[in-house]
Amino acid sequence: MTADNSFGRLDDDDYPAYTMGRAAEMLDTTQGFLRAIGEARLITPLRSEGGHRRYSRYQLRIAARARELVDQGPPIEAACRIIILEDQLEEARRINAEYRRAAESVNSPPTV
Repeated sequence: MTADNSFGRLDDDDYPAYTMGRAAEMLDTTQGFLRAIGEARLITPLRSEGGHRRYSRYQLRIAARARELVDQGPPIEAACRIIILEDQLEEARRINAEYRRAAESVNSPPTV
């Protein structure tokens, strides 16, 4: 990959730009915490060619939410489950809103 191509990824939330050490530092947590949320299947870091974990900004936001919950008291597994359920609820609400819009457009009187 050339430098010109890599600059386009700077704004990509899914680009795995952060090493485990840097991610832990940014979140003010431990590498063990990141491993634990990976084991709980909350996030799955990509691996570099050398096998090292690499995290995206999107994954760091999820990890930060997990850290916030764990700091409030629940164990890591419970915090991960809460986040997964929050995500499922958000997706269900989005789908429901789409169905409502579709139903409204079908039931709306024709304009003259």
